[in-house]
Amino acid sequence: MSDRATLRYHAGLMDEMATTLGVDLQEAAIDGALRFDEISDAVLRCAQCPNPGHCAALLDQGTDLGSAPEYCRNQELLNRLAP
Repeated sequence: MSDRATLRYHAGLMDEMATTLGVDLQEAAIDGALRFDEISDAVLRCAQCPNPGHCAALLDQGTDLGSAPEYCRNQELLNRLAP
């Protein structure tokens, strides 16, 4: 997978995880709860995950997670933004 495709994949995972947790990243940025550079940093952290397939499978289950998984490199950020 190219670097660009990898970043797109992880941006999608990041957005889907946020949405699953009730977080609208764009709205959080507009409201000032999240800086735009924090979003790109979060995608880069996600891209460093050794097992994104587990995250994708978890999201595909469609269950209510309540919080980001323990292994998520963005757990603190997502839990801070979650309602």
